[in-house]
Amino acid sequence: MASLREIKDRIGSVRSTLKITSAMKLVASAKLRKAQRAIEAMRPYERTLAEILAAIGPAAESSRRAAGNYFSDKFAEKPISAPLSAADPGKLLSSPSATERTAVVAIASNSSLCGGFNGNAVRKALETIRSCEGEVEVYPVGRKMADGLRRAGYAAQGDWNDLIGHPSYEKSVALARSLSERFEAGELSRVVLVYNRFRSASSQEPVAEQYLPFAATEGAKDEILRQDQEDKVEYILEPDAEALIAQLLPQVMMLKFHAAILDSAAAEQAARTIAMQTASDNAEDLLGELTLEYNKGRQQKITSEILDLLGGAQ
Repeated sequence: MASLREIKDRIGSVRSTLKITSAMKLVASAKLRKAQRAIEAMRPYERTLAEILAAIGPAAESSRRAAGNYFSDKFAEKPISAPLSAADPGKLLSSPSATERTAVVAIASNSSLCGGFNGNAVRKALETIRSCEGEVEVYPVGRKMADGLRRAGYAAQGDWNDLIGHPSYEKSVALARSLSERFEAGELSRVVLVYNRFRSASSQEPVAEQYLPFAATEGAKDEILRQDQEDKVEYILEPDAEALIAQLLPQVMMLKFHAAILDSAAAEQAARTIAMQTASDNAEDLLGELTLEYNKGRQQKITSEILDLLGGAQ
């Protein structure tokens, strides 16, 4: 049995740790509320733009077939209309041919103490990278992601840690525009985003989504289908559908990229809040056990001293 001095030292150490984890929980909770407001404020705007784009996609396809030409926009030189009308989510991670090049943007955090957040993101990124054949370029966002991919033998294309450290639309657009320009130039055949999607304060899901070429989300397509079934509304487009897509598509792509950053930032703070709450609960349980052990040892020592005094008096 440990001495009373050792138990008392452990109690002091656990109390110090409990103060740290409690403070970190409060900080993470405050950051979570801020990050949650940011992602929830952006999602309706992003979803509405995607729904508009999905709605006018078939009209643009019809007019393009009638005219026998393609969009003037560079994005349209890639197969846009097909993903708009019939994207198969199960094939988003299908392997490209050996002559193609895939860019994987993997997002995690710059710090630890957030449970399995970083480990799940790194595993999903490695799974995605290894599922691709041909050349793969890796764009890690977050120090923990960069370290995990470097240990696995993948070299980063740059330092993008500040994107997740201090998320801002301008920083997100800089990387998104760079990838889009390379996609337009034919240097990249596909871009995939890997990140933790924020479901709720207690649920974060690692996902891999195709970023380029553009594919309408299932939610946007379902909403368009529902509106068609309920309203049967035919829209008059002004200007024409091709001009609208040329204007809206870059905005949708920039928003989608920034939304992934905000999703990951909110998921990180949620995971850290839960991790610190669990650590605080464990510290309180351990503190209770040590206090009980200390009191038992102290009582035993007092009893032993009383017995010694009685023995000496006799």
